Amino acid sequence: MRTLKQGASGNDVMEIQSLLEKMGYHPGPIDGFFGLRTKEAVKQLQRSKGLPADGIIGLNTNEVLLRLLLGYENYTIKSGDTLSKIAHKYYINLPLLLTANPGIDPLKLQIGQVIKVPYAFDVVDTNINYTYEIMKRDVQGLKNRYPFIEVGIAGKSVLGKNLYTLKLGNGPVEVFYNAAHHALEWITSPLLLKFTENFAKAYAEGRKMRGYDLKDIWTQNTIYIMPMVNPDGVDLVLQGLQRDNPFYDRLIAWNNGRMNFGDVWHANIRGVDLNHNYDASWELSKQAEPAYDVHGPGPTRFSGPHPESEPESKAVADFTRKHNFRLVLAYHSQGEEIYWTYQNKTPPEARRIGELFSRLSGYSLGETTGITSYAGYKDWFIDKFQKPGFTIEVGVGKNPVPISQFPKIYQDNEEILLVAPLKARSL
Repeated sequence: MRTLKQGASGNDVMEIQSLLEKMGYHPGPIDGFFGLRTKEAVKQLQRSKGLPADGIIGLNTNEVLLRLLLGYENYTIKSGDTLSKIAHKYYINLPLLLTANPGIDPLKLQIGQVIKVPYAFDVVDTNINYTYEIMKRDVQGLKNRYPFIEVGIAGKSVLGKNLYTLKLGNGPVEVFYNAAHHALEWITSPLLLKFTENFAKAYAEGRKMRGYDLKDIWTQNTIYIMPMVNPDGVDLVLQGLQRDNPFYDRLIAWNNGRMNFGDVWHANIRGVDLNHNYDASWELSKQAEPAYDVHGPGPTRFSGPHPESEPESKAVADFTRKHNFRLVLAYHSQGEEIYWTYQNKTPPEARRIGELFSRLSGYSLGETTGITSYAGYKDWFIDKFQKPGFTIEVGVGKNPVPISQFPKIYQDNEEILLVAPLKARSL
């Protein structure tokens, strides 16, 4: 992390402001600007950690912040320590401490033994711009707090970023949720990671979620999650175009000479719309491009030179082919609508499940038209596997949907994410 002080701005400032707020230091608006109130909050944190209180986030303060952002710390057992005392000291429930340290014997703690201690606040922030680095750190934090989450890498983006997957459960009935095929639609990534965190925490504590038995889901189902399909595009939207980007000049040309990508860019870093890059009526998507003034790589709708031409879409397709998913959810924004059909190949049970999702979320059940009917992930899944697939459009207004809508988006969708595995059992 870079050195930060008063006057700095950026997504990293926003992330630190969110952390300070949930720790009770009140840095002011979480707006990405390092103002006087943020400086005073940093000083409070520094005093609490025995650091020089200069309000500047340098090397030593960064080290402390990184542990806090990951959501846990390594603790060395001292004389007289018990797990109950440690849990009380850190204001956490004993089950969470035991979960973070599988195999530990509470009666045989050894002085000098190192254990992981989760902090009392959640890992996933839902009030900030959600970049790839933040997502990557959250995946690491969740894995360390909840080791039963299995983390994998399905592939890499054009620029070499990991396409992470998370696995919840060990049951035979598999479902798959993915998010952020489109760069502007990054708000869907924290949606899936916050669900992962809430599910893992409730499961560790032996609680139900919305009345659903998570132990039953865990033993009967396996939920796979890919929270960010298009990390290069997300960072282009949120971080801007960096001079060392190997596509720098081409991206400016593809964006009609504009340096602002933050309000138009859906594609990956090569200007291919990943949700038009699957082998399901791909040729029709290609034929429709001129009618949408698409003549090559650009912000949206360009289907690429051939299906699965992009490493991101190929990784998603390969991951799907390696599993036996009974049902898939592809999260997008915006419109509060659920799409469920693909030509005449839609499974008959898809409408029943879609109507249930509609009732649970308040979203309308719709059918795509024009170029949006072709070459999407949901279309490809239905076409190739003859099983239900759904595109769920969250939020309202214009992309990118503001993060202020997140509480409603999560409230609308949590039950869908819990019910989908149950419905998949009958397929």
